[in-house]
Amino acid sequence: MEQLDKNKYGNPMEGEERGGMSIEEFLANDERKDLLRFLTAGSVDDGKSTLIGRLLFDSKKLYEDQLVALERDSKRVGNAGDHIDYALLLDGLKAEREQGITIDVAYRYFSTNKRKFIIADTPGHEQYTRNMITGGSTANLAVILVDARAGVVTQTRRHTFLVSLLGIKHVVLAVNKMDLVDFSKEVYDKIVAEYTAFTSQLGIPDVQCIPLSALDGDNVVEKSSRTPWYTGESLLTHLETVHIGNDHNLTDFRFPVQYVLRPTLDFRGFCGKVASGVIRKGDEVIALPSGKKSRVKSIVTYDGELDYAYPPMSVTLTLEDEIDVSRGEMLVRPDDLPTTGRNFEAMLVWMDEEPMNMDKQFFLKQTTNTSRAKVDSIRYKVDVNTMEHLTEENGKVEKGDMPLKLNQIAHVVMTTAKELFFDPYKDNKATGAFILIDPITNNTSAVGMILNAVDEKDVHNTIEPAVLNLDKLGIAPEHYEAIETAVKELERQGLAIKLMHNS
Repeated sequence: MEQLDKNKYGNPMEGEERGGMSIEEFLANDERKDLLRFLTAGSVDDGKSTLIGRLLFDSKKLYEDQLVALERDSKRVGNAGDHIDYALLLDGLKAEREQGITIDVAYRYFSTNKRKFIIADTPGHEQYTRNMITGGSTANLAVILVDARAGVVTQTRRHTFLVSLLGIKHVVLAVNKMDLVDFSKEVYDKIVAEYTAFTSQLGIPDVQCIPLSALDGDNVVEKSSRTPWYTGESLLTHLETVHIGNDHNLTDFRFPVQYVLRPTLDFRGFCGKVASGVIRKGDEVIALPSGKKSRVKSIVTYDGELDYAYPPMSVTLTLEDEIDVSRGEMLVRPDDLPTTGRNFEAMLVWMDEEPMNMDKQFFLKQTTNTSRAKVDSIRYKVDVNTMEHLTEENGKVEKGDMPLKLNQIAHVVMTTAKELFFDPYKDNKATGAFILIDPITNNTSAVGMILNAVDEKDVHNTIEPAVLNLDKLGIAPEHYEAIETAVKELERQGLAIKLMHNS
């Protein structure tokens, strides 16, 4: 059994990362590092968990008790022969260790001198598609592994399609197990050519390819002498240096209001996270849906006031004018408005064990807004293995089998009870994403990525808001204000109600 060098791979807080700094200096420096979230995906036994374990091991991010446990578990339940089984650092479930596969999403955190990282190790099986969607929903980058012996397979294409669906702009193709093909440049070049031809159809802007051996550590943290023909970076170097600053939409200002803060009679602030764009003191904003305008008086945080804010900062905005804005509403720029509407088309990933019921109304949550919603129609299903469009018309789906089942993906038309403020997901992830919640079980039934607005004439069954005619109900005018307050609260919770009265 390969032995671990405890002196070389000891406490990660010691040695070169501290660099002689005091603990205060070290912590302050650590705070200033930016964060890269990335996922790993690939076919079963491509070495995802082994790669991440090796990354943690070779970058000296393991404590001595972890190393002792790793060595012990490698002998007892490992699947790497005489080698240390680095996958055991990630595969925490008993079923994962017994089968040598990943089932659930495993998250790991580590940092280097240059950057902090959160890794989502996602399962490779098709039946765990929803787990991969969950792990990739916040990722900046995806590492797609392929076995050098097998090359680009169906799973590779499926995972890459899902990555493009999630709007991840940076992809690393990790050609693993190069040691089993004698580090052949010809094998590597053939895989890269096939993969890049495929990704060019999906419009992924940044694709990097790296030959490596996760088990032996070639090109994981350090460049390997066994691939002299490879002139690129090691995986860790690429992860440390890939530029993600432009991934945020800094153009379209969107500020979904999460909470209205009134600690005193003299202070009224709107709390929330800047979803996109940059906001500065003095900028003109407009509140949706009321359309009332004002200017930003101050940008308040726990640490004091700021001159400007940008995503993903959480701040409190105060305005120069008294405007009635509630949770679920949005502050934007008057010259840069999102789409406002109740009907849109979207890509939907079904995540519920219970199959879709086309007659059921769900709660749709988008930014801080909630509305009743239903799936109006399904334009086509997507075969995640071939990306083929499946419909009853082309004979790919049996009659009556269009409603989605667990892990299936479709292009659908949604209709909501009240207006939402949204952008296409490809332009703005924050305002283009939504989830559907089952009103009975409270399960997250689906996640969706908005494509575009849909004209009301193209929708079959719109959800009309309920109507309360106060005159017909015999409610006196002195009670109108209380009823309007109650209706506004119900609307915040997703139940749109239209009030009617003559006064």
